[in-house]
Amino acid sequence: MSRIGKQPVKFAGGTNVSVSGNTLTVEASGNKLTQDIDACITVEVEDGQAVFTRRDDSKRSRAMHGLYRSLAANMVEGLEKGFGKTLDIVGVGYNAKVQGKELVLNIGFNAPKKMPVPAGLTVETPQPTQIVIKGFDKQLVGQFAAEVRAIRKPEPYKGKGIRYSDEFVRRKVGKSLGA
Repeated sequence: MSRIGKQPVKFAGGTNVSVSGNTLTVEASGNKLTQDIDACITVEVEDGQAVFTRRDDSKRSRAMHGLYRSLAANMVEGLEKGFGKTLDIVGVGYNAKVQGKELVLNIGFNAPKKMPVPAGLTVETPQPTQIVIKGFDKQLVGQFAAEVRAIRKPEPYKGKGIRYSDEFVRRKVGKSLGA
């Protein structure tokens, strides 16, 4: 039995979890997330928790068991608490700002890079060198943070670029002059 899959997903009273057919729906505070569930997994919602079971013991069913339980747990946690990622910008003259529904990055290119902020996310810049991405969909928050980071990844010699706030960049020693 899957260690993760057999644990029930618990949710608070203000959160509504329902299953219709193969679609799991989680609603809380006016927001709604849906997830299609594979036919080999069944979901039962009762007494403030959702229980995931698999119909047979095939390899695919065992793999999907823990996956869908984790996806549902992330949906509930996102709607109840929310998710966030913080990015730091390192480099002389590098900065970011939010203009309307766009994130504008000045990171050493000849023109600023503009990225539209996806619906369901809020982007803040408390400091010119810090970007805070918040939302209730864990996948969407992580994907947008990765796209922002990919514009200028941190380089190993000077450490310039965009990095996660908890990321450690291994620095390399440059060329040494003389023998």
